[in-house]
Amino acid sequence: MNLRGKHVAILTEKQYEDLELWYPYYRLKEAHADVFLVGPEADETYSSKHGYPAKAQKGIASVHAADIDAVIVPGGFSPDYMRTNAKTVKLVKECTEQGKTVAAICHGGWMLCSAHVLKGKRATSYVAIKDDMINAGAHWIDEEVVRDGNIITSRKPQDLPSFMRAILESLGEARHGSK
Repeated sequence: MNLRGKHVAILTEKQYEDLELWYPYYRLKEAHADVFLVGPEADETYSSKHGYPAKAQKGIASVHAADIDAVIVPGGFSPDYMRTNAKTVKLVKECTEQGKTVAAICHGGWMLCSAHVLKGKRATSYVAIKDDMINAGAHWIDEEVVRDGNIITSRKPQDLPSFMRAILESLGEARHGSK
């Protein structure tokens, strides 16, 4: 798939889940998307749960929903830090409202809860935050990937192949104008 011209932000913060950040990053690079890591501050390095560094190429203040085609929220403990940053929550909310692809895996669903974008939506997440997702208005489903319009969710690293297929499909549809 050729996603040349597509701009994808992957959110990062301390304690992210390694595979849930790097698998999408490199898969999107392989598809020729312009993919970049967005943290609270540009050029800061954020460590994963296992100590692997991720350097933010952009700071959240410089990223706007109108300028990107998708935002991906990896899991780990990082979404708990991300959702305390109003600008990060605003980006997820605005991307959802603008019909951009919004994808969250594992604990990434916490960002969708904080952005108040789950009411009436089908979604999944890591089972430990199932109640949070339901309390935010989601119809929680235990499946490896759930897509409801522009929102794509998955449960855990083992779901990454299905998660990425859904993201690539969504971005491909947006490329061809059929969303």
